[in-house]
Amino acid sequence: MSTPTLAIHQPEAAGARSLSDQAYYRIRELIVTLELAPGSLVSERELMERLGVGRTPVREALRALARERLVEVYPRRGMFVSRVDVRDLAGLSEVRNTLEPRAARLAAERATDANRAGIDVLLAELDTVGDAPNERVLIDLDQRIHRHIYDCTHNRFLATTLNEYYVLTLRIWFLALDRVARLRDAVREHRELLEAIRDGDTDRAEETMTRHVRGFEDAVRRVL
Repeated sequence: MSTPTLAIHQPEAAGARSLSDQAYYRIRELIVTLELAPGSLVSERELMERLGVGRTPVREALRALARERLVEVYPRRGMFVSRVDVRDLAGLSEVRNTLEPRAARLAAERATDANRAGIDVLLAELDTVGDAPNERVLIDLDQRIHRHIYDCTHNRFLATTLNEYYVLTLRIWFLALDRVARLRDAVREHRELLEAIRDGDTDRAEETMTRHVRGFEDAVRRVL
């Protein structure tokens, strides 16, 4: 049986109209899910053939990905997929430990009725995951939960920033996916976090998100 293809949740890709935007979302997914391995040489020609687009959209997409530190450019050597090491995890965790708990608090303060209805849907999905979750199911649900929490802040600048850092963290999770064993904890924390936001419990939302982000860092650091 073949291994299911990993994917990242980027609903904005469906609305991408320009070829460069479409190429950006597709290449970003290839990098984050490790189909383009960390440290590997980026071939514009191969990407053009793979995506069915011209050189200009690919180059524009790669420039955007370089700004997000997913691609590194070396004059006279070429372009490479950024490597991943424990220092990346530490730096990302510093940012997420500052912003994510604050976002959870704001989400608990600002969630609308529509936001809370969305939370109920996510909680129902968590109930189907059970006590022995499939990591690929959970990783997809984790993406949608975090993005929904960011949306609940009703601060598009914060949401955009957190989405960018989450994607970088997600690549590290994919890298350590087969060796990280804290899925039951993650399910429990997700449920507690969503319930706190739905109930408007700002302190519990902030505290649970802090525990969630730090627990992830600790778990990944042990295997990197």
